[in-house]
Amino acid sequence: MRTRFTQSFKIQAVEKALGRTEGTSLQAIAEALGVGYSTLEKWIRQSRDQELETAMNIDTMSSGPMTKEKRPQDWNREEKLNMVISCGSQGEQEISKLCREKGLYPHHINQWKADFLKGNTQDPKTKSQCEVKTLRNENKALKKELNRKDKALAETAALLVLQKKVNQIWGSSEDDSQ
Repeated sequence: MRTRFTQSFKIQAVEKALGRTEGTSLQAIAEALGVGYSTLEKWIRQSRDQELETAMNIDTMSSGPMTKEKRPQDWNREEKLNMVISCGSQGEQEISKLCREKGLYPHHINQWKADFLKGNTQDPKTKSQCEVKTLRNENKALKKELNRKDKALAETAALLVLQKKVNQIWGSSEDDSQ
């Protein structure tokens, strides 16, 4: 028997999944909610396509329709910089209000500001993509070298086998010298 989930539960599950921290996997959230991983992925896909909230009667929902808020790690450098600049001249209350509207926390703004001051403005995704590219190139070079060495080793082994056969057929040159 299949479990039926209410629309509000589905929406709350999707919001929890999209608002997760970097260390938390979608699988862990699905297990904590008692929902299958593929089911949670389907709900997320439906929410992105705006199908999840259209299936629900919005009048019965107290929190209003679900928005497509981005997670803090989904913001690009320009958006982060604009947010840091707009928060620069505001007080704590205004920053908190603006962060709530954008789906952020003030500590995200502080971290972004610190990153810009350090000169660490490259996105983590970009960093990891560069690292992956470097590692791929290194892996490719190592595989090429390993392939070359394997061929050389196979050639040497073949020459040794042929030398033994030649020695068995015609006798070794050491036998002739005696």
